[in-house]
Amino acid sequence: MEQIRKHESKVRGYSRSFPTTFTTAHGAIINDENHRQYIDFLAGAGALNYGHNNPFFKMKLMDYIDKNGITHGLDLATEAKEEFIRVFNQYILEPRELKYKMQFTGPTGTNAVEAAIKLAQISTGRNNIITFTNAYHGHSKGALRLTANEHYRKGLENELNQFTSFLPYYGYVEGGFDSADYLDQVLSDKGSGIDKPAAIILETIQGEGGVNVAPNEWLKKLRRITEKHGILMIVDDIQVGCGRTGKFFSFEEAGIYPDMVTLSKSISGYGLPMAILLMKPELDKWEPGQHTGTFRGNNLAFVTAAEAIIKYWKDDKFQDEIKEKSAKLFRILNIIKDENSDIITDVRGKGLIIAMEFIDAETASKVTREAFENGLIIETCGSEGNIIKFLPPLNIHHNYLNEGIKIFEQAIESIKEVELV
Repeated sequence: MEQIRKHESKVRGYSRSFPTTFTTAHGAIINDENHRQYIDFLAGAGALNYGHNNPFFKMKLMDYIDKNGITHGLDLATEAKEEFIRVFNQYILEPRELKYKMQFTGPTGTNAVEAAIKLAQISTGRNNIITFTNAYHGHSKGALRLTANEHYRKGLENELNQFTSFLPYYGYVEGGFDSADYLDQVLSDKGSGIDKPAAIILETIQGEGGVNVAPNEWLKKLRRITEKHGILMIVDDIQVGCGRTGKFFSFEEAGIYPDMVTLSKSISGYGLPMAILLMKPELDKWEPGQHTGTFRGNNLAFVTAAEAIIKYWKDDKFQDEIKEKSAKLFRILNIIKDENSDIITDVRGKGLIIAMEFIDAETASKVTREAFENGLIIETCGSEGNIIKFLPPLNIHHNYLNEGIKIFEQAIESIKEVELV
């Protein structure tokens, strides 16, 4: 840590929350330089849905490298890309009757969001984009316009308000206010002062925003409204896609068909940088080379991404396992909440993205620090920082899931004992 503290920018974040130097990792376990073992309930902020150094992916990757397979390919046609496209179509898109075309953008989620915004504006000839309170879509300037957290927008406020309108997310306003109905009303009223937008972008579950879950019926209503008014719907599935909610896509249970979908984080399966924009074919208005990037062809990621789909998504077995683990985690966390109702106010989520809301940020931070000291890596989220987010690998072994929960529960007990002294 000495070299990092001395030479790396103050912008670093996670190394402050988890102050040790990590060396090796496998599955749901990370080891540090002092040979301490940690259970990982962070999973690369959702980039490691299948755990660290997944052996199936590693074998394919090592074989590909050993054969001098193409690593960097811009957007050239390569064997690895061809295979990924074939597998993704066969096992993900076709069974769900989704007829998307794929665009491989720059390597991170924010690159996919930037491409989606740009394409929406080109396709419709309109500029305004509607987003939501507590939304998180990335840190490049276009994506940051759609991100609500004040911490990330600080110092850029005057530049970020152009072409963006924020609506209350589901449940943001108490008393039954429905922002979908409000959107329908203002778009139907020529006196509302709201210009018809190019698109609306949303997360079906707001991860960084506090694990706020949009009900299926609300998502269906929003889809009907966007279709009624000729507005594109973009679903940001960067954190909650690739199985995190139990299905491959987070919007599947709602039965909606978004116009565009952004994917990144766990799409590569191995933590390798990769991002995709899925679009309905009629929206593919790009001219050749109109949206480009040097690292839009990470062939190592194509290799592991194809293997992840073949290994885990050829049938329903894996999603059934996620459902089982989710039910178990919800059951135990609700028991913990009931036993500690003086400091815990809510448990919510879906699949294996679950939030436990504490009375304040200080209490939540104490719990995560105590958990780390005892071998569990877990982070806080939400605009106030008072929410602890459970994000374990989807294939975590039940023994490690149990042990992680035990460490977490002991952390709560420990901080309460200290406060009583």
